[in-house]
Amino acid sequence: MPKPPAHASAATPPPPRSGTQGDRLPAAADSNNGDGRDETSLERLDRNLEEMTGELRVIVTGVQVLFAFLLIVPFDTGFAHIGRFEQIVYFVTLIFAALAAICTLAPSAEHRFLFRLDDKRHLVFVSNRIVIVGMLFLALAMCGAVLLVSTKLFGVLTGVLTTCLLAFPFAALWFVGPLARARRLRAPR
Repeated sequence: MPKPPAHASAATPPPPRSGTQGDRLPAAADSNNGDGRDETSLERLDRNLEEMTGELRVIVTGVQVLFAFLLIVPFDTGFAHIGRFEQIVYFVTLIFAALAAICTLAPSAEHRFLFRLDDKRHLVFVSNRIVIVGMLFLALAMCGAVLLVSTKLFGVLTGVLTTCLLAFPFAALWFVGPLARARRLRAPR
């Protein structure tokens, strides 16, 4: 009788570990998800990670464009003629943009180190927090870039007023609104 090929023995997958893919709970019994989806906790983590990486594609592009802009600004001939206030604004904005890049790229770096170590729950939840911090740094960097440009064009007073006005939509749409909604959804009914 011929010997089966080496790959044939790998055709039978091992049984699922307890509490993972094989265990389906009805959506109503799942305390973390009341949306009626019939998915295991691992499937939910996979979906959450996929959603986050899709969102990061948008965020990281914005961070990269802003960071690239800030990196080339000092090499422009007009940069030599800015005042001390604008130099400080530039430097702080550059740091915020770098921190935004670090935080929004961190989930990919962490995923590479944790790949195949069955720690997706940690990856999803920690990455979520890091990305939120990265969005805060991005909002600050974008406000800083507006402050830098508007100050150069129209003076410090106009730059500061413009930046303060711009900070309100960032705060409302990126942080206050979502946090208020999350608090209402988590409140006991």
